[in-house]
Amino acid sequence: MRKTNFVCQQCGATYAKWVGQCSNCKSWNSLVEQIAEDETVKKSAIAKGQLSGKKLAYENIKSIVPSDAKERLKTGFSELDLVLGGGILLGSVNLLAGQPGIGKSTLLMQICNNVAKTRKVLYVSGEESAGQVKLRAERLGASSDNLNFASSTSGNDIAKTIESGEFDFVIVDSIQTLALDEISSAPGTVSQVTNCGNLIIRAAKSTDTAVVIVGHVTKEGTLAGPKVLEHLVDVVLNFEGDRYGGFKTVRAIKNRFGGTNEVAIFEMNEKGLAEVQNPSAALLAERQNTDGSIILATLEGNRPILVEIQALATTTNFGYPKRTASGFDLNRLNLLIAVIERRTKLKLSDKDIFVNVVGGMKLNDSAADLAVCLAIASAVAKRKLGDEYVVFGEVGLGGEIRSAFRADQRIAEAKKLGFKHAIAPASLKDKFVVPVSDLRETLIKYVK
Repeated sequence: MRKTNFVCQQCGATYAKWVGQCSNCKSWNSLVEQIAEDETVKKSAIAKGQLSGKKLAYENIKSIVPSDAKERLKTGFSELDLVLGGGILLGSVNLLAGQPGIGKSTLLMQICNNVAKTRKVLYVSGEESAGQVKLRAERLGASSDNLNFASSTSGNDIAKTIESGEFDFVIVDSIQTLALDEISSAPGTVSQVTNCGNLIIRAAKSTDTAVVIVGHVTKEGTLAGPKVLEHLVDVVLNFEGDRYGGFKTVRAIKNRFGGTNEVAIFEMNEKGLAEVQNPSAALLAERQNTDGSIILATLEGNRPILVEIQALATTTNFGYPKRTASGFDLNRLNLLIAVIERRTKLKLSDKDIFVNVVGGMKLNDSAADLAVCLAIASAVAKRKLGDEYVVFGEVGLGGEIRSAFRADQRIAEAKKLGFKHAIAPASLKDKFVVPVSDLRETLIKYVK
């Protein structure tokens, strides 16, 4: 009987018996039983590796051709090309992660259709049959002679196909379904994901084949599997948004060939995913200026966007007031409520407060603080802010209004959409800006 041990799927730590929480990375229920490797065999392999090594061939740094000099494949989406640094680089390995049903396969099929106009493409699926993929391709109008499909869960076979050099662009959907013949553990485990990823990456680099690998995500929204997979690939893309509607965003959290401060915004329609060229106008199209409604000038990557922040305040029926946020960090909301209670005359201890970011957007912008505070104050006092104002600025614990990143871009977007003034930090020197420096004075003066 072969000995087994338990390996954490997040960090790779090994245990003799199953435990609920990994003591190394603190993740819960991440241990999977695997057959233990023979230490004698392992040491023998290491010894052979030392003996078989040879001196590296090297070259002068001046003679090396940079990776960016290689050709890039255009995805057919200008904003996504910008996120990738100009397109998908030949020889690069890209990892795309997103919630189930958000549209990963739809986006990849549309990219395949665009690339297949000039290049030979292979779509490999370990999750869906040929018939299922064919139905999606027909719905999206993907019918190029250069677009090919294969169904496989063998990492060996996929790597061998890439090594043939027959295809310029390969999709692997998904890495969690693949397994190598030489490894006995189940698909999706640390050893399978790591080794399949390594094999595919070596094959892609050796033949200058552009590869996109689909990755699953955990219930917390982070990329499932070992963290080492993110280190192995060249680009890591996160596909975020509400799977049932609203805008969806693709952002790079790692990019060896470009920046990580760009974002592509999409919306789903009957023909697949379409780029949103003017998200600010789309988000504000159905807005009604009521109490609790504030327009925020925020940033998604380098792109300025105007979004509506809505707040609703009701008298609590229980002793403990409820705080709920959609698209905004709940801990940050609780902090801002504490600042409002301490630094102004508003009493919120008997109020249930609900905050919503319209359009399914998720804000990570500290300059959203002032807009959220104004929305809460407006909802509690049942007073409105004028139609001519947009708002941005960070709120400190002392109630002070602090400066915002790239304020000039926020102001330019507000002017473009016809707003007259921006309630913003006093440090800005612009006629368009109504300068504010204290939260209490701002609420007294502008929430009427």
